[in-house]
Amino acid sequence: MEIFIPAYRIITALDLAQIFINHFFSKHCLPEIIVSDRGCLFVSSFSTQLCQQLKVSIDLSTDFHPEKDGQTERVNQILKQYLWMCVSYHQDDWHTWLPLAEFAYNNAEHSSTKQSPFFTIYGRNPSLDSIHISHNSPAGNLSKKL
Repeated sequence: MEIFIPAYRIITALDLAQIFINHFFSKHCLPEIIVSDRGCLFVSSFSTQLCQQLKVSIDLSTDFHPEKDGQTERVNQILKQYLWMCVSYHQDDWHTWLPLAEFAYNNAEHSSTKQSPFFTIYGRNPSLDSIHISHNSPAGNLSKKL
């Protein structure tokens, strides 16, 4: 299951730790391994010490071999495609589309598992059949936009 989180500025290792706690750990527990492309946030002293304290391994890919973290590379490509279709010409509203991109990604069937990440985790797909929105309301206007 992917979690798309907007970052409006360059973040520090401390910011990353807070994002991790707020958006990942609070919903999914601690991972056993984090795969990283050797980004400076993951190889910093703070991140290394934090992962040691939490007993989480960091698996660093080697230079010029990004295929180790191929899943992230593929998710980034798909996210770019989603945003390209929705974001305004000025590219100033991309953050408003992230939750819908996350929902679409997590509810699409993946070729490797033949099911959606949502189904893999929860054993069912979310029901959207009961959603009836009047197109004359603000919510209806948003649904037309989507």
